[in-house]
Amino acid sequence: MAKRPLVSIVTPSFNQAEYLEATIQSVLGQSYPNMQYIVIDGGSTDGSKEIIKRYASKLDFWQSQEDAGQTDAINQGFAQAKGKYMAWINADDVYLPRAVEEAVTFLESHPQTGMVYGDADFIDGTGRVIGRFPARQTDYKKLMRGYVHVAQQSAFWRSDLWKQVGPLDPSFYFAMDYDLWLRLAKRSTLSYHPRVWAQFRMHAASKTMQDDMLAWPEMLKVHQREGGKRLSLIHLKYALRRLLRPLLALRHQWRLRG
Repeated sequence: MAKRPLVSIVTPSFNQAEYLEATIQSVLGQSYPNMQYIVIDGGSTDGSKEIIKRYASKLDFWQSQEDAGQTDAINQGFAQAKGKYMAWINADDVYLPRAVEEAVTFLESHPQTGMVYGDADFIDGTGRVIGRFPARQTDYKKLMRGYVHVAQQSAFWRSDLWKQVGPLDPSFYFAMDYDLWLRLAKRSTLSYHPRVWAQFRMHAASKTMQDDMLAWPEMLKVHQREGGKRLSLIHLKYALRRLLRPLLALRHQWRLRG
């Protein structure tokens, strides 16, 4: 039987010891047999380094030292990547057991697809499912209108495309994934595959819970860089979300309370 293509997976980590082990286990527990797993920790002081050390023999590369933040950590990880396919999973999110297997199968059978993404469940700090990310089929034009609908946790793409468009823009704290999806979509097809591949954890310290509205100014910066106009659907969506901000915050809190 031919050896399956190598998949490089990066986990950026910083002071997420409460959830990090579950993330690592979700990667190492994949059914897929040929993975390169890289953990880049930003010099955590909460016991994360000790957790990583426990799994060091099963990691292809890891480090724990100060970096310039999540985006920089992801870029450092992908600088070590050797796989045909790539993905990152944050230190508080998890994969479901057959995610990598199914993603590779899809990409191998759809050579026109540059990136495939599936569904992701929202979970709380205890791992309880509290909702579903609204993943949908998107493309470059829809992304430019603000219809993102890509769960980063369930996205896998070809490394040859990354070599053309990477690395992530280190000036972005929130919208580095939106920026990447646009760059990939300009060159290839993005395909939505309706299978649940990941779990997106929402907790008090997560970026989404702290204030997901902070992503929108960065998204508008990307939109304008791509030649987008100020009179556009994405600007309208941002204005509406600003008006609805209190209700959106209440929805997040309601999800966590169950």
